Formats: sequence, C-alpha cells, structure tokens
Amino acid sequence: MENQEKINLYEKFDETTLEKLLLLSQKYEAVGQDLKTHLEGMLYANHLTYWHYINLDALLSLQIPRTSFPDEMVFIVYHQITELYFKLIINDIQQICQKEDSCDAQLYLRNLKRVNGYLRNLISSFDVVMANMDKEQFLKFRLALVPASGFQSVQYRIIEILSTDFKNLVAPVHRPFITRDTTIEEMFPKVYWKQGAIEKETGKKTLTLEMFEEKYGKILLYTAREYRNKNLLILFENFIKEKSPLEKEIVEQMRLFDTLMNVDWPLVHYRSAVKYLKKKEETTTIPSTGGTNWQKYLPPRYQLNIFFPELWSDEELKNWGKG
Repeated sequence: MENQEKINLYEKFDETTLEKLLLLSQKYEAVGQDLKTHLEGMLYANHLTYWHYINLDALLSLQIPRTSFPDEMVFIVYHQITELYFKLIINDIQQICQKEDSCDAQLYLRNLKRVNGYLRNLISSFDVVMANMDKEQFLKFRLALVPASGFQSVQYRIIEILSTDFKNLVAPVHRPFITRDTTIEEMFPKVYWKQGAIEKETGKKTLTLEMFEEKYGKILLYTAREYRNKNLLILFENFIKEKSPLEKEIVEQMRLFDTLMNVDWPLVHYRSAVKYLKKKEETTTIPSTGGTNWQKYLPPRYQLNIFFPELWSDEELKNWGKG
C-alpha cells in the first residue's frame, strides 16, 4: 500500500475507533489470542442474516403433526410458543435469583414486570387459539397424542420452583406436616402436580407421570435444592420486605404474578377443557390425553397453589380461585 493511501486510511480512524481497537486488543490478549488474527477472520466471515441468526429454517421445521388434520398445526405452534415464553420467564427470574446473599430491588421489579407481561400475552393468546380451533378436529387428532400432555412441561415446573418456597408446592393435604427440617427429597413425592396424575381406578401413577419423572425427575430435584434459599419469595423476605423503598410496587407485581400463574393460567386451560372435553350430558367428560384428572387438577380453588401466601389476606386466601 502506497504511503499516501496509508495516510488517508489512518485519517479514517478517529480517536473513538482507535480506543475500541485498543480495547479489543486487550480483550484478546487477556485470553491469549491475537487481535490481528481475529480481524483477518472477519474479512472471510459471511454477513449475518436474520434467518441465520434466529435459525428460521430449523425453527419452521419443528412443527411435525402426527395426523392430517389442519388444526393440529395450530395446537403444535401455540404450545411451542408457550414453551418459548416459559424460557423467557425463567431467564428473567434467574437473573433476580442469581445471588443468595443479595438482591437488586430494581432488577427484581423490572424483571417481574416483564414476566407478568409474558404471562398476559400467553393467557390472552390462549383464549384466541382455543376459541378458533375446530372442536371436531381436536377431538380426533388428540387421540394420536396419547399419553403426551401439557402436564409434562418441565419449564412450567421450574418456574414454580424458582418462584416460591418448595413447601408451597406440596399438595394441600400434606402441607400441615411440612416443617423447616423437612427435606426437598421428602417433599418432592408430595408435590401437588403428582397428585393430579394418578389413575382414579387403580390409584397408580399414570404413564404420563412415570415418563415425566424418568425424564426430568433428577433435574427438578436438583433445581429445587439449588433454589431453596434463593427463590423469589426468600429473596423478597430477606432483602426487600421492609428494607426497600420499592417494596410496595414489588408487592403489587408479586401479587399479579401469583394471580396470573396460579389462577388465570389454570383457568384458561380449565375453560378450554370444559369446551372440548365435556360432553353435552353434564356428568360425562372425555379423559385427558395424559390421564390426569383435569376436573380436580386444573381449578385453582382445589390445588390452592399460592407462591406468596403472606401477601394475601385471610379472606383472599379463603376465596382463592373462586369467581
């Protein structure tokens, strides 16, 4: 390169650009890498595209219906969207819970607002999807899904674990016997959702539950141990309650989160189940694909799942999920 060309090139690099090059050089030196090598690599790298960044082709190949009914695609896509929202919720809650010995109240408030926004979108979109899905198609293609069930969403269980003291996830009948000394291993067999996947006739675990425990049991146990002392409830009680000027606003978001997760979300599923699975004769219902007793499992007034019971009045707790 001629000297004049070099001079013109140097003039293009203002002080800010040179500072960034220096910072890049320091970044790569810190890990034993050479900046020049990485810069040369950039010359050969292709430009990033939208479809590569979000893996669009792979994403659109993940919808694989098991039948030829068109509305099964609606069912698949919505549940995949649900799991992606669950991933965002977990990501935001984990940011709050990343340290056991501290809690950032502003981060707590910001991320909880985001979580509630995700849940609102899920709940409203569920109504839209279920209102438009053809009932006759659903009742046929669902038979090809047995024993799969939304009950088997491990991300939903992880959200519950990250949100509250594990004792609050134990079935109501067992809660009076839980003490501070009760271990996660002792509580885990008594979690509320396991009670909803027991065959009514035999009292045995459904195949749906057995498969779910085999696949995710160890992961859920590990997560429960890891977050026993740094879930949303514990962090609120230790670092925010009566200590932060944001307490009132945070409490409002916690109550909203509790309502969206433990009342509104189960209720939209219950209303959907009534629409699609209840026959004209009031006493007759179609069983769920996973064999769960959805009439007892879905209504929040039966499970009494409450992440933050201390934030509700006795009257509110008494009427939880009613109306």
